[in-house]
Amino acid sequence: MTTRTIQRERLLEGRIFAVDRCGWTAGDGTNVVREVVRHPGAVTIVPVRDDGRIVLVRNWRIAVGGPLWELPAGKREPNEDPADTASRELREETGYAAGAMTPLGSYYTSPGFADELMHAFEATSLTAGTPAPEAGEELEVGLFECGELDDLARRGAFRDGKSLAALHLWRLHRGVA
Repeated sequence: MTTRTIQRERLLEGRIFAVDRCGWTAGDGTNVVREVVRHPGAVTIVPVRDDGRIVLVRNWRIAVGGPLWELPAGKREPNEDPADTASRELREETGYAAGAMTPLGSYYTSPGFADELMHAFEATSLTAGTPAPEAGEELEVGLFECGELDDLARRGAFRDGKSLAALHLWRLHRGVA
């Protein structure tokens, strides 16, 4: 692939993300214009208790108009190390503190229209505490066996993409089928 000159115009500067209109000339000479969501990046965490159960949060999401079961996750602050973000978000959303935070990998959540890079971590040696959600967050903490998550996914009750991808990376890391 060749290097492209891309023209960018900022359409929106929001609290969490921005939107740019990007234009370039494709290899076949076609002029292409796309809107791209610019996101500072985020983390998602697979918190595994000593008893093997995985900690999820039921989070009310405006984009889908209702609650979803998800792994704890959150947006990175400027220049924040992803592992620090993961520790902070785990404590805020679930109350748990991790004795160990292991990187599982990273992935783009929706590269067709967004540059959000998601960093996935496994959190182990958990110590329970009190959640401290951000203002306006409506979270419920739940504990699930790995097989229960499979059943929830089959029934369409566990369908958050970032969580499903992170769980897949965790299974690859752990060698869990």
